Amino acid sequence: MYKMTRKALLIAGGLFISASAWAGDIATGKMLADTCAGCHGTNGVSTGPATPTIAGMAASTLEEAMKAYKSGDRPSTIMGRIAKAYNDDEIAAMSEYLSQQTYSPAKQEFDQDKADDGEKLHNKYCKKCHEEGGRLDEETSIIAGQWTPYLTFTFQDFASGNREMPKKMKRAMKKMHKKAGDEGVEQLVHYYASQQSADLEFGYAK
Repeated sequence: MYKMTRKALLIAGGLFISASAWAGDIATGKMLADTCAGCHGTNGVSTGPATPTIAGMAASTLEEAMKAYKSGDRPSTIMGRIAKAYNDDEIAAMSEYLSQQTYSPAKQEFDQDKADDGEKLHNKYCKKCHEEGGRLDEETSIIAGQWTPYLTFTFQDFASGNREMPKKMKRAMKKMHKKAGDEGVEQLVHYYASQQSADLEFGYAK
């Protein structure tokens, strides 16, 4: 009986410690994520217009981006300097916390005709990687519902070579641009900006 009671206490103690550690990780993640609010908005929901919403993105995506900024592999204006202030554990805690927040699409104007044409281009050239109309992507980031200026600047960075495209994206964009030109990029931007419906599901937050 003593051995059984002792074992039960040890198990209960272990569960208590695990729960406390988890709560500590969440608290740490929130504290660190709060430092991002000045640019990315409260809990990672951007108030725009040139800064992306990062709430609800996959933790692995956020963590990879921060580490790339930190190493200089991903070009930036200020994120490279900011990322250097965090160690890997802090980046992981921050990324996990933000991944659990609810993504909220930007409420903004868009051209419906261009959005309709952009949807066709998305389905033909972008859908394989950017699932659900760009609302879900475990390898890159959520692009549906992001602010129009941010989307435009991002496409420009890729087109200029300032930011390197993944190989699959490079092939797809080359084909798309050959068919639709710069206007096709604009149509894609309007399509992603149009993804604002309240009944749509965005990101990975549970």
